[in-house]
Amino acid sequence: MINSINFDALIIQRRNKMNVPLNLKYTKDHEWLRLEGDMAFIGITDFAQNELGDIVFIEVETIGENLDREETFGTIEAVKTVSDMFMPVAGEVVEFNELLTEKPETVNKDPYGNGWVVKIKIADAGQVKDLLSADQYKELIGV
Repeated sequence: MINSINFDALIIQRRNKMNVPLNLKYTKDHEWLRLEGDMAFIGITDFAQNELGDIVFIEVETIGENLDREETFGTIEAVKTVSDMFMPVAGEVVEFNELLTEKPETVNKDPYGNGWVVKIKIADAGQVKDLLSADQYKELIGV
């Protein structure tokens, strides 16, 4: 019983330390978006990388494609699973973070900085308002 209680306390402690920057927008699928004019950087959240574990490969084959909101733009592979990554808003995928080709673990270490995955040209800026704020995302993940 003591081990179970300690494990539960560890989970609560880990969730309370989740990094959720206020300047980003979030999806229910655990992607984040950082707006820069009509361009945006997209990656996965600290919560998502923590849940996935050690990331070993990231594949994005949608460069140059116009994708709708919630369409898959790539996949992220961890030691035990592969997950799709979804567009937070409609747009054209213009760039993949090449650092992740050689060092996919960068997403684990710096998900909101050097661990961004793609850069897009936003098709409909109005869709950004439909994304979650930092407080709404924290509520979603129970922080």
